[in-house]
Amino acid sequence: MRTFESIGLGIPEILLPKAGVNLTKWAVIACDQYTSEPEYWQKAADLVGDAPSTLNIIYPEVYLGEKNPEARIARIRESMNRYLALALSSAAEGLIYVERAAGGHTRKGLMACLDLEQYDFRKGSASLIRATEGTIMDRIPPRVKIREGAPIESPHIMVLVDDPAQTVIGPLAASKAKLRKLYDFDLMLGSGRLAGYRIENAELEAGVLDGLRALADPKSFVEKYGLEPDAPVLLFAMGDGNHSLATAKTIWDKVKESAPGKSAIMASPLRYALVELVNLHDEALVFEPIHRVLFDLAAGPGLVEKMNEFYPGNCRWSAAASMEKMKAAVDQPKDGAHKIGTISAAGFGILEIARPASNLPVGTLQSFLDAFIKAGGAREIDYVHGTESVVQIGKKLGNVGLYLPAMKKDELFRTVILDGALPRKTFSLGEAYEKRFYMEARKLF
Repeated sequence: MRTFESIGLGIPEILLPKAGVNLTKWAVIACDQYTSEPEYWQKAADLVGDAPSTLNIIYPEVYLGEKNPEARIARIRESMNRYLALALSSAAEGLIYVERAAGGHTRKGLMACLDLEQYDFRKGSASLIRATEGTIMDRIPPRVKIREGAPIESPHIMVLVDDPAQTVIGPLAASKAKLRKLYDFDLMLGSGRLAGYRIENAELEAGVLDGLRALADPKSFVEKYGLEPDAPVLLFAMGDGNHSLATAKTIWDKVKESAPGKSAIMASPLRYALVELVNLHDEALVFEPIHRVLFDLAAGPGLVEKMNEFYPGNCRWSAAASMEKMKAAVDQPKDGAHKIGTISAAGFGILEIARPASNLPVGTLQSFLDAFIKAGGAREIDYVHGTESVVQIGKKLGNVGLYLPAMKKDELFRTVILDGALPRKTFSLGEAYEKRFYMEARKLF
């Protein structure tokens, strides 16, 4: 792998499925989707059958509570080794330009490796690669068990660059007709289409590197965001898959710390992680909110009463006649109050919190929910992508769905630079079915 340390980038050797592998069955959606909908994953399993599939090398989070996770992890390892021998092609070095069609638009991306030495997911980080949201630390250990010692990685990670002039990925899209197509197929269960093209032209590759170097230029960076002259550069901001990248970082730090010779270990494949780079200004990139669902609310004072106690004198709830009216009130607030939709078996409603201390409604809600869950107000909380899912799950007896508005994507980089990571699970890049699918792989050992 060729590496470019000043921009934290590596040009990887990527594995792809061999000719004859059914790509629709091979590619599977990110493991952290449909976490409260086991029926989705059963449909995927029924479709895949015995065919080679990334379904067999990931751990869908819907199953994280099962009694014997070690058995699933053992099957994942077995599948990885079998696919290395039988289903994956020889690795070929080079960037891959990808197009993801879904929902009537096409998102453009670039498969590359990022240097974990230049990534820090802790709050207040000033690294070249940064988390955009708070990391849920108890989600790291289960992922470490899966990745630690794994012979390959296949990512669902999407990382953003703030490139309004379209200098990095734009020229690749303009040259698509001249690129060698590697794959082009329909994704399973109505999730759109995926195509990939090899970047073999040295001039195009150099253009990518030059574009990233320009974005990382310290002088241009501080001028762009109006910062102090010595402000550390943020080049890559997490979009999706922060916990997966944090897992790779955790393993890398552990391996590096225990290595007898630090100079030799610095060339390890574990130092890098395969990701898809996407331009924040891609027209197809839509910031969607991540909603909350509470399961099995405790007896006694309800959610609204407890929120009134948490925000005394500032919180009120009103019924909404329909989902559409609830969404309109939350998505288009007319004053400075934060509004959050509620969904339950009894119907729809709107929580309104006046004079909020947080900048975003998700911060206002999450501060309360952390205390509410800790006090035993509900058995469990889940983070749900998509309006349909939060409504469907929230309506079940004993549950409450909490509908949140989307943040403006243009605020992302500047907010992370000035304020640090956003509240955890603040935004999602598109609806659940539009998420990145596992397709490409990279050998780790």
